[in-house]
Amino acid sequence: MRPERDVRPWGSYTVLEDAAGHKVKRIDVLPGARLSYQRHGHRSEHWFIVAGEADVTVDGRSERLGAGHAVDVPAGVAHRVANPGPGELVFIEVQHGDYFGEDDIERLDDDYGRVS
Repeated sequence: MRPERDVRPWGSYTVLEDAAGHKVKRIDVLPGARLSYQRHGHRSEHWFIVAGEADVTVDGRSERLGAGHAVDVPAGVAHRVANPGPGELVFIEVQHGDYFGEDDIERLDDDYGRVS
């Protein structure tokens, strides 16, 4: 089975594993791009930075993280990740919960006009 890959305006993600109770994605963020400021009702997330630097915002607090660092995002908490560049940002996202559909994304702010 080939991994599921989805291209987005900010980069792409590849689903590495999708099982009951968890889902694992590799997320690649283009230089200067950022994901929506969003929250989820049914899942928490753990992000591990593999390459590049990430500007991470969780519950309104921001910090810059480099390769080897991680952050936890509890369910229901607003969050965003951005790539300040100049290289590509790669991180592994482990989702834990009871539902992982893309319709569990409540977008609070989005650079691409996808606000919920």
